Amino acid sequence: MANATSPPGAIATASAVHHVGMSVASIDDALAFWQRFLGAPALWRELLNRPYLSKIIGIPGVSIKGAFVELPGGVILELLDYEAPEKRSNPETTANPGNIHLCLAVEDAGVAWKHAVVCGAKPVSPEGPIEVDGGPNIGARVAYLRIHDGITLELFQPPARV
Repeated sequence: MANATSPPGAIATASAVHHVGMSVASIDDALAFWQRFLGAPALWRELLNRPYLSKIIGIPGVSIKGAFVELPGGVILELLDYEAPEKRSNPETTANPGNIHLCLAVEDAGVAWKHAVVCGAKPVSPEGPIEVDGGPNIGARVAYLRIHDGITLELFQPPARV
């Protein structure tokens, strides 16, 4: 999107990630996982139902239970529990269009994987983190886990640099 001072055809670029949003079935269940996994309480929790919200998201009269959780590095995870009777879960398979995953860098994928499982995550691969054997991340250790609402959490331990 160009602004008034940009030359014709210029594109305004993003300057930072503000937040990542996740729609959840239960704000309480989602917060139970994230607060336990991250070891910190939510930064903010509130019922969102102001008229501007309906205009932004296109759902008349919408009401959403919302919470902010700070991820490592300072990015905010916004959890949204829509109070809408017609909401339904997406299939959890990551191959489905529209499915996203959240990847967190970790120092030790094995330790983080065990901690996530204790916090309620379900491993995609029961053997734990797998070593990447090719491509730009060769030597990294990576694991996918399913958390609340079938959302995929990826744990990524960067390869050792020599």
